[in-house]
Amino acid sequence: MSRPSPETVIITGASAGVGRATARAFARRGAQIGLLARGIKGLASALKEVEDLGGKGLIFQADVARAGDVEHAADTVEAQLGPIDIWINNAMTSVFSPLKEMTTDEFHRVTEVTYLGTVYGTMAALKRMLPRNRGVIVQVGSALAYRSIPLQSAYCGAKHAIRGFTNSLRCELLHDGSAVHITMVQLPAVNTPQFTWVKSHLPRKAQPVPPIFQPEVPAEAIYWAAHHCRRELFVGMSTAKAIEGNKLIPGTLDHYLATKGYSGQQTDEPNPPDRPDNLWDPLDGECGADYGAHGEFGARCRRSSHQLWLTEHREWLGVAAAALAGAGLGFKAASKKLHRSADGLVRTLLGRGPRR
Repeated sequence: MSRPSPETVIITGASAGVGRATARAFARRGAQIGLLARGIKGLASALKEVEDLGGKGLIFQADVARAGDVEHAADTVEAQLGPIDIWINNAMTSVFSPLKEMTTDEFHRVTEVTYLGTVYGTMAALKRMLPRNRGVIVQVGSALAYRSIPLQSAYCGAKHAIRGFTNSLRCELLHDGSAVHITMVQLPAVNTPQFTWVKSHLPRKAQPVPPIFQPEVPAEAIYWAAHHCRRELFVGMSTAKAIEGNKLIPGTLDHYLATKGYSGQQTDEPNPPDRPDNLWDPLDGECGADYGAHGEFGARCRRSSHQLWLTEHREWLGVAAAALAGAGLGFKAASKKLHRSADGLVRTLLGRGPRR
């Protein structure tokens, strides 16, 4: 039997964090990957990892806020690697700040990268997938796409926008009877380098809100979502609780986050006022570095999620539960039948006749 052709995948924001870990997850399965990001050093290191793990890659120093950059990458990948099977919109940026301290340019930049970058990536993917009537688009979301928190208004707004955009597009695909599938993976707090390089107006260093997961957890969830027709996937019990809790007690959560949401997103260390950030340009100059997938909070991280495992195996668990229930009912029925047979035998031996 001939071996199946390797999948062709595009991952935006692939030089670091969740995107970097996701590239590794696909490379282990032999995928061909177009890696998009702004930082060339991170991209070069990501490419080496992909090749070392058995995959094949192309790198593109691209800004997803520019539709032309995204289109060029898509054209090149299809020309050199083949038709794109899976497109993963992961690129993001943020500013940690109260809204009153942000500039309009900062807010615009977060929105155009995190939201419009997803829109441009989705449009480029559809342009190629719809004529073939196949393909998968994965939107990397967040619990913050449902439950906003203070100090991240631009990022929360962008993630909400991605969810609204995705839900609208999903209806259009269903209307057209398209076999192209779109899904959204909602992430928890993740230990990525973004807390090192994201612009911040806070007095202390930014941190993810615990519980914190290593990026390999959402990376495997993204890989799974790309291969299963699930409308949406929550990663981590904290994500599920935030989303479901917001449906039930949004006002209570507003007050709770007004009290706890500021301190919970900052460490005890002061935030240096001259710390470089990557809002406008990648931290990739002479002093730039490959930031990799992990951030600074590894000692506090979880490396797996029981909730995610249960979610990924819910069909199997449903079948098992039904089988156990059926076995239980069957055992109960057999026990009653055996009891009736024994009772009848005893009554016959005693000469009492069958019970009416």
